[in-house]
Amino acid sequence: MPHPIRFDQTDAVGVITLDNPPVNAFSLSQRIGVSEAITAGLQDPTIQAFVICGSGRMFSAGADIREFDTGVAAESPTLSDLISLIEDSPKPVVCAMHGTALGGSCELSLACHSRVAVVGSRIGLPEVTLGIVPGAGGTQRLPRLIGVLPALDAIVSGKPMTAEKAHELGLVDNLADDLDDLLELSVSVAHRLSSQHEPPIKTRDRDSHLREAQNGSELFDNFRSQISRRARGFEAPFACVDCVEAATTMPFEQGLAFERETFLRCRSSNQSLAQRHAFFAEREVRKVRGLRAETSQIELKCAAVVGCGTMGSGIAMCFANAGIPVIVTESKQDMLDRGMEMIRQNYTSTVSKGRMSGDEAEARLALIKPTLEFERVSEADVVIEAAFEDMELKKKIFRDLDTLCKTDAILATNTSSLNVNAIAAATQRPEQVVGTHFFSPANIMRLVEIVRGDHSSPEVLSTILNLTKRLGKVGVVVGVCDSFAANRMLYPYSRQAQFLIEEGAFPEQVDKVIYDFGFPMGPFALSDLAGIDVGWRIRQHREPNRPKHLRYSDIADQLYKMGRYGQKTGKGWYQYEEGSRTPIPDSEGLDLIIRTSRELGIDRREISEEEILQRCMYPLINEGARILEEGIAQRASDLDIVWLYGFGFPRYRGGPMFYADSIGLKNVYEAMQGFYEIHRDWLEPAPLLERLAREDRTFAEWDRE
Repeated sequence: MPHPIRFDQTDAVGVITLDNPPVNAFSLSQRIGVSEAITAGLQDPTIQAFVICGSGRMFSAGADIREFDTGVAAESPTLSDLISLIEDSPKPVVCAMHGTALGGSCELSLACHSRVAVVGSRIGLPEVTLGIVPGAGGTQRLPRLIGVLPALDAIVSGKPMTAEKAHELGLVDNLADDLDDLLELSVSVAHRLSSQHEPPIKTRDRDSHLREAQNGSELFDNFRSQISRRARGFEAPFACVDCVEAATTMPFEQGLAFERETFLRCRSSNQSLAQRHAFFAEREVRKVRGLRAETSQIELKCAAVVGCGTMGSGIAMCFANAGIPVIVTESKQDMLDRGMEMIRQNYTSTVSKGRMSGDEAEARLALIKPTLEFERVSEADVVIEAAFEDMELKKKIFRDLDTLCKTDAILATNTSSLNVNAIAAATQRPEQVVGTHFFSPANIMRLVEIVRGDHSSPEVLSTILNLTKRLGKVGVVVGVCDSFAANRMLYPYSRQAQFLIEEGAFPEQVDKVIYDFGFPMGPFALSDLAGIDVGWRIRQHREPNRPKHLRYSDIADQLYKMGRYGQKTGKGWYQYEEGSRTPIPDSEGLDLIIRTSRELGIDRREISEEEILQRCMYPLINEGARILEEGIAQRASDLDIVWLYGFGFPRYRGGPMFYADSIGLKNVYEAMQGFYEIHRDWLEPAPLLERLAREDRTFAEWDRE
């Protein structure tokens, strides 16, 4: 296989171009190519310096992650070998970056003798998001270049910085205006360095920034305390801190060895396997049956949102944040005013936190056009209905939209549970109708379930899939069924949590187990946040279709009748002090639970944390297996993405279906069978789960069939 490298000469400068599209990943063949080019250039007396640059839209996205599990990453030259060759080169090496320079490619740039970047390029070390630490010297060289605290912030967050910020910190030495300017400027820098009498300074020999940390030993402990909440449950962020600390306490070679040992340990951990699974699953989710790269797109220049309540206002903000003009309609002026005020308050809050300038907020507000004139939806290329969850109301809205909207406009419903086919049937254009289930708050939550109706056209589906990306969302295509994939899997989880408190547990006990597992909150705190009244309305739709032999706990319905709607009323499963979101158990709620157990003839018992976890997690997984077998979701990994982005499933566990694979489907099946024999209700193992367990296979293997 030819090496994906071009080697040219400009005057006395050897220009090495990474040419491995689309992302110029540092695969083995590319490492060999760069190594051979430098080795040849070092032996060529006509070459006095080097420039390393990238072709296409970026410098490089970093190492080839797929090599991690094949052993190819360890084949010579490794990335560390190549980086050492560059740093030790007696002829200066300049790194010319554009687009992105992430991970291993950023580590390579740190070893170069100077760095030039195009304005707006993104540079960083995102390894922590894969459950690992930088493994080719990133934790040792970056603090030497920009200082210990800035390096900790960059490495532990994993967030890329702009070239401008990198220049301000000292990571980038020169900024280029554009790609044409980049090579010319980089060659000029290479000429200048080669003309100096002294050899270029190696990054490894820069230690002035390290002295700051060496004189303040509490710096690292303070940083660990600062990240303890947001990094809860994750191993890699704290491993990154350990590695940067090693840069300040160990000689360079010893620090490199410590980093490498930490990298290898993290790479083989369950957390890294889970986070790498999530990384690839997010990319796989865009591959949808029936859609091809050449599937045509509908141009979207203007959007409309029907309804300006909590969901409608949030969806309108999504369009404005993406720079898309959006018309927002309501039936009454006070409702429209209330929705627009919510939008203004959200932007005001963002500005107050320094995440957006006042001018940016005003520009986005200007893109949102509130109106009582429903007819204005005719201007839109895509209309999202975000009205109350009522089938007859939605059908009426879609009949009106069908009459008013342009023939190629996409008509989308934000329903969380209703039949998209029935809604589409209210129009004369079912092929233009699709479900777009945003999660609340829509302007923050990244998941959108894209519900493919029986007649939704490939063009509509492809357009919406690309729209979600444009909005900064993760779109997951699912089929039509009651509550689709996300909420359908949520119901058995919530149902079992409520059965557990009938049997002897209490809400705070269940919530603690789920929180300790890694969720941001447990099912009862989540119910209070979402609103018990919202759950009650959904049950009014669902329960008439429930088989009579399958019961559900009515404690939540009793809370609704008592006016305990959750945080909005100060009481729900818990009580809340004014202005606080901290749940506090109260006697009224506990009395209701104990009284319900007594009325049902249940002798309350001690329930272990293990049973709580299994009774909540395994039915969720079991329902996921049913969804897969019915073809509602295309892949098990799609369901993982739904739960990672829709409900905060801990990323270091990879999602519910990956978690099931990691603990063994046989164990999940046997536990479900045991629960079914005791409790019956809702707990019968899914046929797919049983079959995979008996065949000793995984959901991941099922995906690959």
